[in-house]
Amino acid sequence: MKKITLLFLFIPLCFYSKAQQGNNQDIPPMRQYFHEMIDATQKLILASDGNADELFTPTQSDSLNNLLTNSLIQGVDDIQTGIEKNDALDNNLKIKFLRGLNEALSIYLREFRNREIKAIVLVKLVPAFNENIGPQIRGESIEMNIASYPYDVGNILLKSVAFSDNAGIAQCRDIVLLKYCNLHPDKAMNMLSEEPDARFADSLIVAIARRSPENIYTFAAASNALARKIQNNPDTLVQIIVKMSQSKSGRQFFPFLDNIYKGKITMGDIEKAMKDDVTYYQLLVQTEIDYADRIRHNDTPMAMKTLAYKLQDKAIDPFINTINGLHEQPNDVRFHILNPLRAEDLYYMAVMGEEIMYTSSYVSGVYPRIWQKMKNPKSDSLMLDVKFDRFKKWIKMAANYNELDDFLKRMDKGNAELIMKAFVNNLDRKSGADSLEDAVDVANSFASISDKALQQLILKQVQANLTHATKMNNRRAIDIYSILNTLFLSIDPANKIDVEKTLGIPPVYFMPNKELRDSSGRIIIQQFFYGDKDGQGVFNNFVNSMQNGNWTMKSNPQWVAFSTTKGTPITVYANRPLDEKKGLDAEAQQALDDYLFDNDLSPVIVIHRGHSYWLPSTLDQMSPTSKIVLLGSCGAYQNLNKILAISPSAQIVASKQVGSGTVNSPMISMMLEILRQGKDVNWPEFWNTLGKRLGGNALFEDYVPPQKNLGALFIMAYKKLQEKNDELVSN
Repeated sequence: MKKITLLFLFIPLCFYSKAQQGNNQDIPPMRQYFHEMIDATQKLILASDGNADELFTPTQSDSLNNLLTNSLIQGVDDIQTGIEKNDALDNNLKIKFLRGLNEALSIYLREFRNREIKAIVLVKLVPAFNENIGPQIRGESIEMNIASYPYDVGNILLKSVAFSDNAGIAQCRDIVLLKYCNLHPDKAMNMLSEEPDARFADSLIVAIARRSPENIYTFAAASNALARKIQNNPDTLVQIIVKMSQSKSGRQFFPFLDNIYKGKITMGDIEKAMKDDVTYYQLLVQTEIDYADRIRHNDTPMAMKTLAYKLQDKAIDPFINTINGLHEQPNDVRFHILNPLRAEDLYYMAVMGEEIMYTSSYVSGVYPRIWQKMKNPKSDSLMLDVKFDRFKKWIKMAANYNELDDFLKRMDKGNAELIMKAFVNNLDRKSGADSLEDAVDVANSFASISDKALQQLILKQVQANLTHATKMNNRRAIDIYSILNTLFLSIDPANKIDVEKTLGIPPVYFMPNKELRDSSGRIIIQQFFYGDKDGQGVFNNFVNSMQNGNWTMKSNPQWVAFSTTKGTPITVYANRPLDEKKGLDAEAQQALDDYLFDNDLSPVIVIHRGHSYWLPSTLDQMSPTSKIVLLGSCGAYQNLNKILAISPSAQIVASKQVGSGTVNSPMISMMLEILRQGKDVNWPEFWNTLGKRLGGNALFEDYVPPQKNLGALFIMAYKKLQEKNDELVSN
C-alpha cells in the first residue's frame, strides 16, 4: 500500500457524515435511497484497487491517488450536498440528478474494471458532472462543455440520465462520436454505420479516405445508408475509391490508389497489366519501390498495406508456389518461371515470401538468380535499386541461409559497414504491437557472421546505441541493446559471461535430465513423420535403430512407441508415415495426439522428421510443454519465433540450410542414449562430440545448437526483463 498524506486520514469522517445526512428526516425516502446507492457505489470503487478500505490507490503515484480519493469521496459528497440544497430543483429533478450521478459512477466503475478507461478519468468526471448541472437546470445546451472534455468523460456523462434530455444532446452525441473516431480510427466506419446522419459524416469520410482508404472501399460496396453517404460524397479521392469498389477487379486496382489519385497511372493502364502475371507483378514491385523512395522523403503514400499484401500474394502465386511445387525437378525446369523477372522482382519475392519459400527455392533459385540478372552484380547497387526497402528482412534472411558473407562481399567494405550499422540502428522502434522482430533478426544474424571484423563492428554499434539510449533514458532501447550486448559478448569464451545468470533466463548450455521427467519420472518424446517417400525411408531407419536391448516396441496401425527397458524411463512416440496423398499421415498424427492427450502424456521433446513444407503441421501440433525441439528439415531455423510463441523456454536445434538424415539420426540416437543413462544434456559437449562422430559432415555446420540460438535467447531475456521491470513498478 502506498502511503497517503495525513489529510486523507480524515476523509472517512466526511464520508460517514454524508451518510448521516442521507438519513436526515427532511430528505424523502426515495432520495435517501439514491444517496445510499451512491454511497454503495463509492465503496465499490474504493475496493476496486484490491483493498476494501477508504482509500482509492489504483496507481503507483501518491499524488494521483490523493486526487482520485478526494474526487471520489469529497467531490461526490459535495455534489450530493449541492443537489439537496439547490432550491431551484423540485423532488423529481433532485432524484434525476442523484440517479444520474450514481449512473455515472457505476459506468466509471464498470469500465475501469474492464480496463476500458484509466483511473484518472474520475478526476475530471466528478467536476464535469457538477459543472453541467447548472446549464441543465436552465435548459441550456452543454455542447461546448462536452467539446472541451476528453472522450471518456463526455461519453459517461451522456450515458447518464441526468443529461439525457439536454437541449444540445444531438450535437453532444455527434461530438462524442467524433472524438471516438479520432481516438480509434480503425473503428470509425463501424461507428459511422450506426450514425450515418451525423453532422460531421461527410468530412470524416474524406479524412478516413486519406488515412485508411481500405475502410472506405469496404463500406462503399455495401447497400445501406452509410454506403449511399460515401457514394454521394463529392471528394475526388472518395469517388475514385467508390469507382474501384463497384468494379469486379477493384482489389487489383486498389494497391495503386495513391498513384491513380496523383495522376501517375490510370485504371486503364493497370487493367492492361492485369492480363499477364509477370507484368502485373512487376508493376506492383515498381510501385513499392516508388512508394519506398517517397517514404524516405517523409511522404507517406496511401494504401501501403494493401500494396504489401497484394505484392506478397502475387509473389506467392504463381511464382513461389510453382518453384516450391517443382522441388523434385531439375533446376532448369523448376525455376523456368523466374526467367522473365528482374533482380528487384526476385528481391521482393524473397522478402515478401519468407514464410512460405522452401530453403532450396531461396538458396538454389531466387538468391543466385538475382546476381545473374544484374549487369554489375554489386549488392549495394541492388540496395539502391530497391531504395533500401525492407533491407533488414533481406539481411536477416541472407544470414539465416548462410548467404550474408556472400552478400556483403559483393559491395565495397565501407558500404558493407554502413549497411550493417543501419541494420543495428533503431531497433526500439515499434512496428505492430510492441514488435521485437528487428531486434530478433539482428541477434540471429550476428551468430551467422563468420567475419570477426564485421562482428566487432556490429558489437560496437550496439554498444554505441546502448550509450545513447542511456543518455536519453529510453527504457525500451536500453533493454534491447543491453541484452544484445550481453549475448554478443558471450559468443567469445574469453569474456566469461554466464548468459543464464546475467540475463536471468532458463539454462541454455544444458538440459537437466530431471527437468524432462513428468510426475511419474518418465520422459515423453514425440516424433512427427510424413508419408512421402523420404519420410517412409526415414521412419524405417528410425525403427531399425531402436531394435536393441535398451528399448521395447509397442505398435498399432497408426503409431509406434519405444520404451526403455533399463535406465531412465523414456517413451518415444512416433506416428507411422502413412500415405500423405490420402491424408493418412495426418490422421495417424491426430490419433497419436488424441492418445497422448487422453492419457495425460505431455511431450517434453518434440522432433520433426520431414521436409520443410511439412514443418507448419508439426508446429501446429507442438506441445506447450516442449523443452527441447529438434527440427530436422531444411531451413527450420527460420521458425524460431513461432516455436517460442508456443513454448517460450524451449531449447531449439535447427538447420539454416539443408536438413539431413546423416545429421539428424546420429543426433537423435546420441541424445536418447545420454538421457537413458540419466545424464544431463550438456550442449557444448554434446555438439563437440557429435561433430567428431560425424567426421566433418559439411551439413552439420549449418545446424545451430540452443546456446547459439541468439534470437531465441533474446526473446526469453527480453520477456524476463519486462517481468522484472513490472515487479519493480508494482512494488
